[in-house]
Amino acid sequence: MRALIKSTILLFLFYTAILYSQKHSSSNSPPDWSYNKTIYEVNTRQITKEGTFKAFEKHLPRLKEMGVGILWLMPIHPIGAKNRKGKLGSYYSVKDYKTVNPEFGTMKEFKALVDKIHKLGMYVIIDWVANHTAWDNNWTIEHPEFYTQDSLGNFIPPVPDWSDVTDLNYDNKELWAAMINALTFWVKEYDIDGYRCDVAGMVPIEFWIEARKELDKIKPVFMLAEWDTPEMHKAFDMTYDWGTHKLMNTIAKGEKNAEDMFNNLNEDKNNYPQNAFRMQFTSNHDENTWNGTVFERLGSAAKLFAVFSFLIPDMPLIYTGQETGLNKRLAFFDKDEVEWKKHEFQKLYTHLIKLKNNNDALINGERGGKIAWINSTDKKNILAFSRTKNKDKIFAIFNFSNKAAEFELDGESISGTYKSYFTGKVETFSNKEKFKLKHWEFRVFVK
Repeated sequence: MRALIKSTILLFLFYTAILYSQKHSSSNSPPDWSYNKTIYEVNTRQITKEGTFKAFEKHLPRLKEMGVGILWLMPIHPIGAKNRKGKLGSYYSVKDYKTVNPEFGTMKEFKALVDKIHKLGMYVIIDWVANHTAWDNNWTIEHPEFYTQDSLGNFIPPVPDWSDVTDLNYDNKELWAAMINALTFWVKEYDIDGYRCDVAGMVPIEFWIEARKELDKIKPVFMLAEWDTPEMHKAFDMTYDWGTHKLMNTIAKGEKNAEDMFNNLNEDKNNYPQNAFRMQFTSNHDENTWNGTVFERLGSAAKLFAVFSFLIPDMPLIYTGQETGLNKRLAFFDKDEVEWKKHEFQKLYTHLIKLKNNNDALINGERGGKIAWINSTDKKNILAFSRTKNKDKIFAIFNFSNKAAEFELDGESISGTYKSYFTGKVETFSNKEKFKLKHWEFRVFVK
């Protein structure tokens, strides 16, 4: 009887381990080169006066010097004219998947840009719109069966507000083949390193799994889903951490606090596969245009959350112009050039990327250091943690409040001698230490 009970317990533990493994692992692993990278979103239309691939090349040495590892180019394809919004239209209204927007340049110039990015040791992914096309995409004539149609046979947009695009129907497997053919084209012929996939969750995950298999046959690609659910990691390396981003905004408004962020990050850790990358960001093209600049949304907390986004798992994003203190909402459908000027964020982001590139604790995914939370006497306003990997360690404290705070931290992980990353001052801490932080102030220590 005892042997039967023992064997039953062992069997239960075995199946529990399998279920845990299935929940906490994904079907693929990110390419090796992606584990210590920072990603930069390139708005080709707005980043230069000319708005071309050739003009953008002049930014490459600067971005390389900052330490940027991956350049994500917003959609490069021709934009539909039918039902267009604004003078220039939305990048996400794709007229032809196998050529480039003539406003940006030629296919040859795009290839030259990719080659120069690679020569500088950086990687490039392009934005891909698989859920819908422009109303005048060639498929609407050649393959009307690819599209979702109403009872009268009319094409329809995915959602009413997206009136400049028409929905694709993934019940049609011939569409799968055509879309995968277009995806593999850019990897084979132009040597891009992967894709950022627009509204990826509005396309069946089974399609993305199939597409990923075909892309990885060519080379190990990096895949970013504009979506935030765990199942996307069956095909994608990285998903958006919208939960953390939105929480930053509400904390800055005083509607949430450090305890909410603590709970959010713990829940995230439990819900996603261990090797999943989450993209951390304070802005992107959608946020900037539709919800406001970082200064509108985060106010005096903008700098704190920029730092925070680099120190929590996993990959931080910088949007076009953030390093120059971008303080205007860039137009989405028209020309609206970034105003380049000196700003403290250029130095800030450079320092943050350098820290990420050189500190094993900040490596992405399961290869980085796990967060070890540090107990604070002010749990509502103060969030403190350390991350350790190999010989590297960071210890960070954030005051998520618009008021000054005095508090005590208690934990073995704070003990030791550190260098303050932004001041260079060497400090030694015991297991218990008292601190004072000004409103929205932060401290980052490394060893």
